[in-house]
Amino acid sequence: MNRRIFGIEVLLPLYLKTLTYSASVDMADSIKAGIRVIIPLGNKKMYSGIVVGISENPDVDFELKDIIGIIDETPIVTASQLELWKWIAAYYMCTLGEVMKAALPACLKLESQTKIAVNHPVYNNLPDNLELDDIDRQIIANLLDKQMSMDDLAKKTGKKNILPNIKKLLDATIVIVEEELVNNYKSKFQSFISLHPDIDSEQKLVEVFDSLKKARKQEQLLRTYIEIASPLDFAHPLEIPKNELLDKSEVSESVYKFCEEKSIFTSAKKRIDRLKNDVVVQKGLPELSPAQNEAFDRLKTAAKPVLLHGITSSGKTEIYIRLIDETLKENRQVLYLLPEIALTTQIIDRLRVVFGGRVGIYHSNFSDAERTEVYNNLLKSGDKDGVDIILGVRSSLLLPFGNLGLIIVDEEHESTYKQYEPAPRYNARDAAIVLGKIHGAKLVLGSATPSLESYYNALQGKYELVKLTERYGNAILPEIRTIDMKRAYWKKKVVSNFSEALLNAIKDALARNEQVILFQNRRGFSPFVQCEACGHVAKCKYCDVSLTYHKYNNVLTCHYCGYSISMPPICPECKSPNIKTKGFGTEKIEDELSLLIPEARIERLDLDATKSKYAYGKILHGFEAHTVDILVGTQMITKGLDFGNVSLVGIMNADNLLNFPDFRAYERSFQLMSQVAGRAGRKDKPGEVIIQTSIPENPVIRQVIRHDYDSFFVTQTDERRTFNYPPFCRLIVLSLKHPKEDVLREAAETLKTMLVKIFGKDLAGPEPPPVGRVQNKFILNFRIKLKKNADLNNCKRLISDAFTSLKTERKYASLIIIADVDPM
Repeated sequence: MNRRIFGIEVLLPLYLKTLTYSASVDMADSIKAGIRVIIPLGNKKMYSGIVVGISENPDVDFELKDIIGIIDETPIVTASQLELWKWIAAYYMCTLGEVMKAALPACLKLESQTKIAVNHPVYNNLPDNLELDDIDRQIIANLLDKQMSMDDLAKKTGKKNILPNIKKLLDATIVIVEEELVNNYKSKFQSFISLHPDIDSEQKLVEVFDSLKKARKQEQLLRTYIEIASPLDFAHPLEIPKNELLDKSEVSESVYKFCEEKSIFTSAKKRIDRLKNDVVVQKGLPELSPAQNEAFDRLKTAAKPVLLHGITSSGKTEIYIRLIDETLKENRQVLYLLPEIALTTQIIDRLRVVFGGRVGIYHSNFSDAERTEVYNNLLKSGDKDGVDIILGVRSSLLLPFGNLGLIIVDEEHESTYKQYEPAPRYNARDAAIVLGKIHGAKLVLGSATPSLESYYNALQGKYELVKLTERYGNAILPEIRTIDMKRAYWKKKVVSNFSEALLNAIKDALARNEQVILFQNRRGFSPFVQCEACGHVAKCKYCDVSLTYHKYNNVLTCHYCGYSISMPPICPECKSPNIKTKGFGTEKIEDELSLLIPEARIERLDLDATKSKYAYGKILHGFEAHTVDILVGTQMITKGLDFGNVSLVGIMNADNLLNFPDFRAYERSFQLMSQVAGRAGRKDKPGEVIIQTSIPENPVIRQVIRHDYDSFFVTQTDERRTFNYPPFCRLIVLSLKHPKEDVLREAAETLKTMLVKIFGKDLAGPEPPPVGRVQNKFILNFRIKLKKNADLNNCKRLISDAFTSLKTERKYASLIIIADVDPM
C-alpha cells in the first residue's frame, strides 16, 4: 500500500506561497483545513503551519517531505477567515503568508527557533488540578533560569516533536514566547473556597457548628458560606471566590486560615479568563431621540452597507448600542472597529454597563497571551465562555468570527484604518465590506466627516446614506472663530505660542471650572533645533529628516527610525553654544502652559505619553473625573472622545495641516479641525473653538467655521475630478528602496521602461517622497492612476510580472519593491 497518498497544502507566516507536504493515510484522517501541523523547512528548521488544502495523489514532479505532526484537534483558522485572508492577499498585492503573520498572535505561530521562557508568576501558583507529564516537567525544569529555543528543548528532552507539549504549557500560560517577555504577562488566578470533603452530611455540619460556639468569627464565616451556597450539595459543594466570601462575612484572612486548619473549608487556585469581565449590567438600553429612532429604523432595514453621517455629538454610539442589542438577540457576533486604541478606553465602559462581560477588547497594547485569549474565545462560537462583541482596532478584522452579524466601523474616515508597514497594507474599512459579505453581516460606516470616497459611494447608491443633523439633547454646535496670527504678532498680542485671545479664553474657562482641549498635530518639544550662528540643523544619521527635540529626556529623536542622540551643548559644526529650538509640539505647549497658568492641572495625550499599556485609560479617566483641567494632544484627541465639561477647544496651528504636500491635505485638515471642534459643548455647556492660523481666509477654514460638510465635499470633488484623483480613479503607489542611490535610480528607470508600455500617461515617476531616505535606504516612488473600469486584477498581474523581471537581475537582488493599493 502506498503510504504517501495525500498532498497537504500548508501556509506559513513567511513571505512565501503555500507549500505542499505529504501525509500518511493514518495521519491524513486527522488532518483538516484550519489546523496547525508541524512541518520541516530546509535542513534544520521546523514550523507550525496552517493546513489550507488537502488533495489525493498531488500532481507534483518532486518528492514531498512528510508532515512531522499535528498540533490541533480542531481548526484555529475558520473557512470564512481564510476567505478574507485570500482576498486581502490578492487585492493588496502581498502573499497569503504575510496576511497569516499579521492575523495570528505569536503564541499560535511557533517555529524551532522560537524562544520560550517560564512565566514565573504562573509557575509559582500552579492550579492543583493541572496535569503535567514527564516531558512537560522536563521543559519547565530546563527553563527555570533561562530562555531556550524549541530546538534546544527538543534536544534536552530527547523528544523530536515537542510542539504539542509547548502548546499545552502555552495554553496554561506556564511558559511564554519570546515576544511576551517584555510584557511581564501574568495570568489572572483566583482562590475559591468550598466545604471540606469530610463534611458530607447535615449531621457532620451540625457537629462543626457545635465545635465553633466559642469561635464566633469562624461560625460567621461558615454561616455566610451556607447562605450563599444554599441549598447545599454535599457531593458537589459550591466553590465561592475567597475575596467575595471574606467581604460578605466581614472576617479576616486569618479567620479563614483557622477554618482551613480545622478541615472546615478547602481552597483551590483557578485560572480566571481575564476577558470574561464580571461587570454587572448597570443600565438598560439608551433612550433614543426621534431623530435617532428614525436613523435606527433605517439602519435595521437597510439591505446594503450604510454610511451614517451624523454631526459630532449627534448620538451615533447610542444607535450602535441598539444595533448591537438587536444582533445579540439573533445569537450573532458583533465587531466594533475603532481607529485608535485610546477610543477603546471610553467606549468599553459604555458598552460594558449595557452588555456586561460579553465584550472583549483586541489591540496591540495587549500582550500576546491576552490577544491569544481573545482569539481562542472567538473560536468558541456559541459557547458560554465565548465573547459576543469584539471592540478593537484594524487587526480585529482578522479574528476568527464564526457567526458575525454586525460590523461597525466608527470614524470611518480615519487614515489609521490603513496599515502601512509591514504588509499586508490593507484598509480595514474596505476589508470590512468584504468581511460583511462573507458572513452576510450588516455593515455600518459612521462619521461626522466621512471620507470623500465613502460619501461619493453613498451618493452613487453603493451605500445607503443615513443622516443625523442635530446634536443629542438639543446641544448646540460650538461657535468657531479664527485668530489671525500674523496680525496678532504684529500687534504684539502673542505670548510664546498662544494668542492673547486663546490664553484669555483658557483662563476664563478654568475660572468657570470648565475644561479645555488643545490640539497640536506634532509631538515632542520642537520639530528641530538650529544653531543661531551657522544655521546648522541636527539631522538623522539614517534618514533625510531633522531630529525632534524631546525635553523630558533631553534627547533629539528621529520619528522615522528611532535614532536618537543627547541634546548637544554646543553646535557640532561651529562650536557655538547658541542652539535654539524651532517650532513647537505638544510637549512644548504643556511646558509653556505650566508656566503661564501654574495652577492648571495639565496632561498630554500623544504617542510619547501613552507608551505603557494603561496610559490611555489613566489619562482619559483623569480628564473625565476632572482631576485634569487641560488636555494637550495630537490627533488622538480628535477621535470620538466624549467629555461633557469641555467648553473650549484650541487648535494651536492650522497652517501645518493645510500646507502638507498631499492631495488629501485639505480633506484631512477639514476632518481634523471639525472633529476636534466637536469635542466642545457636547452637553449643556455652550462650546467655543479658537483656531490659530496665518491664513484665516482659507476656504477650508471657512467651511469648518460654518460646519459646512456639503460645501466642502462639492469643492473638493470638483477639484479631484479635474485632476483625476480618487474617488474618480484608483491609485497604486510603487515604492523602490535600496541603500545605494545610484543602483536605485538605475532600477527605477528600468522599471519605468517596462511600466510605461503598460500604463502610458497614467504612470507618474519615479520621484522621491517628502522624506527620500529612511533607515539608510533611498526611496523612489511611482504613482499609477487607473480608470475606475480598468481590469484591476490584470493590472496587478502585469505589475507583479514587472517586479519579477526586475528582481531577476543580480544587481537588484537587495532591491525592496513595495506595492501600496489605495494609499491613504
